[in-house]
Amino acid sequence: MKFLIDENLPHEAAGAFAAFGHEADLSDADGARGTEDPTLAHGCAYDRRVLVTLDPGFSEISAYPPAEYAGLIVLRPSKLDKNRVLAAVDLVIALLDKEPLERRLWIVEDDRVRILGGET
Repeated sequence: MKFLIDENLPHEAAGAFAAFGHEADLSDADGARGTEDPTLAHGCAYDRRVLVTLDPGFSEISAYPPAEYAGLIVLRPSKLDKNRVLAAVDLVIALLDKEPLERRLWIVEDDRVRILGGET
């Protein structure tokens, strides 16, 4: 699976996905830091990459309909410290083999994952 790790996540998040055999690129890798959300979303849709972000704007399904994406993952830990964010990433990785991601929005909190979308 191909992921794009938003610039608001620790770079270790990409390594966590890669450790499980996934392709994970950093959104700020080639000097693209500060890319506007619609541009970032368009690139993910075009490249069929799953976006992983802390930006709650991507959970607005009217602006970013899950059906148009390979998947959207919005991490919403109760605290934004590095350990809590990476724990949310680990939760995502653990669910990848159990829950469909294509055409869905996952909102990942400390103790639950809400999954929206999946309409055909």
